[in-house]
Amino acid sequence: MNINPKFASFLKWIKEHKIKSVLYAIFVIAALEYFTLPSYSIKNLVKENPKITAIMEQRLDENDERKFKIVQKWVPISRISLNMVHAIIVAEDGSFYEHAGVDWYEVQESIERNLETDKPMRGASTISQQLAKNLYLSTSRDPLRKLKELIITLRMERILKKQRILELYLNLIEWGDGVFGVEAASQKYFGKSASGLDRWEAARLAAVVPSPLKHRPLDDTRWVNRKTNIILTRMEARGW
Repeated sequence: MNINPKFASFLKWIKEHKIKSVLYAIFVIAALEYFTLPSYSIKNLVKENPKITAIMEQRLDENDERKFKIVQKWVPISRISLNMVHAIIVAEDGSFYEHAGVDWYEVQESIERNLETDKPMRGASTISQQLAKNLYLSTSRDPLRKLKELIITLRMERILKKQRILELYLNLIEWGDGVFGVEAASQKYFGKSASGLDRWEAARLAAVVPSPLKHRPLDDTRWVNRKTNIILTRMEARGW
């Protein structure tokens, strides 16, 4: 059986740090959770576009005491600007096409940071992991939720093609209060379809993905401007 080199390195790191008991505990929990996770619905995603996600339902529940509307319009990836595709990859998951859903090096870095500083683990989620969370889980940082996310991600990568994962992701991620998907975001912030986004507009949208309820693409703030410039620089370095 061929093992991903980064995963093999991660397992070696686990062994060297003598935390097998933790690994065994995770394995037992994963075995129990495996049979309760949505494998059939993942197969449906090959051709079907989901109408609502777990994150959308969470936002509806959080805002049940006020008028709240989900705004989302589905567009095929062929009608999403390549600028947007490139911007989201360099911003959120630079090795998207190289890994099998999980960047084990980033997971290791996260755990090491946690062990050294005793602080919550920094973000290590790939595009596929973020999609799994958005579709089936929640924004909770509960370790069990992260484990479910990992299992769903690995299943998703076995069933769906990379372009389909990217298409689902761009159509379902949150981009503001009730705003989901790149088409709705493009219309709201730039008054145009996602197919017409230029490099700067795409970089502005990608910049706020980590905190869509705190930052807006057109905010003239140091944080958004800095993140936008980083994304544009990365795109330029790849010839995008």
